[in-house]
Amino acid sequence: MCLAIPGKVVKITEKTCVVDIMGAEREASTELLDGVKVGDYVLVHAGCAIQKMDEQEALDTIRMFEEMKDIVHE
Repeated sequence: MCLAIPGKVVKITEKTCVVDIMGAEREASTELLDGVKVGDYVLVHAGCAIQKMDEQEALDTIRMFEEMKDIVHE
């Protein structure tokens, strides 16, 4: 099973970006996407930004992950 997690782009370099994923910053390659900007939401899988996301869809998905985390820790 593969899992891609949404995150918000907070910094861009030549071929990578820094993505805030639920409060943790991770570096991801941007070589698979064109036109990634700071503030965009992207899906990150295996260290690569693989798709841009609509902000509301990204926030809904993040909320779902946080709810699952809360259930596991009960």
